[in-house]
Amino acid sequence: MLTRRHFIATTAALFSPPISRPLLANNWPTELQKDAWDAQVTPPNYDPATSNPWGLHPRFLPQRVVANDGLRPGDIHVDAVARYLYHIEEGGTAMRYGVAIGEGDLYEPGTYTVRRKARWPHWTPTQSMIEREPEAYAQYADGMEPGPSNALGSRALYLYVGNRDTYLRIHGTPYPRSIGSRASSGCVRMVMAHINVLYDEVEAGVTAVLYPAENFVSAQT
Repeated sequence: MLTRRHFIATTAALFSPPISRPLLANNWPTELQKDAWDAQVTPPNYDPATSNPWGLHPRFLPQRVVANDGLRPGDIHVDAVARYLYHIEEGGTAMRYGVAIGEGDLYEPGTYTVRRKARWPHWTPTQSMIEREPEAYAQYADGMEPGPSNALGSRALYLYVGNRDTYLRIHGTPYPRSIGSRASSGCVRMVMAHINVLYDEVEAGVTAVLYPAENFVSAQT
């Protein structure tokens, strides 16, 4: 789908500060609190191409690449084999990010529309998640407040088919070391510092294509 190009890198990375606990139930974060959380999950002197306190393989750091002809600027493409998300730009380029995808058959390839965006969202597990892993999810049946420990992390892009919410998301994760693996309950995970940048560039209404995870030719790296 896409081929690699160099991306400018300059500064070194340091580790992020410790993660705080989310707000108590029924509290809604202020913009000031959201800004503080953004700072907390972003490495000091952050440079997207070099900052890597998470210990990711370097290929999962953001890079600008050349896009194939015919891809619409603004759209998102997820290569589930290589574990890359591409955000198509004007001028024939794309920004590429490392991701984690759903475990086994929980990953659902398809063509979706980003109908909603949320900064520091609330999260509630689906009933099927609770039934499948009650020990992990039952405690959050009434929802989990926003914060750096929230399962959706700092940002979420909500994927729909028509007007139907699929409950699939492209979102930040408090488990950045899962990037590059099959780890989620179906969603596409990103490092929070990475999706914070992507989020500002994505408009509601764009298309997100999630390609099959098996028997699919990967992008070259």
